[in-house]
Amino acid sequence: MIPITPDISIDERDLEERFVRASGPGGQNVNKVATAVELRFDVHGSSLPAALKHRLAAIAGSRLTADGVLLIDSREHRTQTQNRDAARARLVALLQKAAIRPRKRRPTKPNAGAKEKRLESKKRRGMIKARRSAGGDE
Repeated sequence: MIPITPDISIDERDLEERFVRASGPGGQNVNKVATAVELRFDVHGSSLPAALKHRLAAIAGSRLTADGVLLIDSREHRTQTQNRDAARARLVALLQKAAIRPRKRRPTKPNAGAKEKRLESKKRRGMIKARRSAGGDE
């Protein structure tokens, strides 16, 4: 089990990892060893709460396929284990971000001072424009 929050965790069996050859630094090793990790997590098929799934889908963007599978690719390190840990860390960070419920917006009205200030600035701007047109006839 991979802990996300104190009350939410995902099973490691829900993760599917595929190792592919990575481009970039590594010398001859890069041509021989599959160090890059492609982590797949089925969001719709997981046991996560429905609200968290919706927020995760919104946050994931293009990383989420049409089937509802979250794809995370990690190829920044030279070893398979480091890339695997990095991909899992990115998944956990994404899930933790999705676990935070956004606050509901409470509609407010502008106070009397703000209304007065706005009207005063409109009057001032109008006076400037009025002076501009009055002196331009000559």
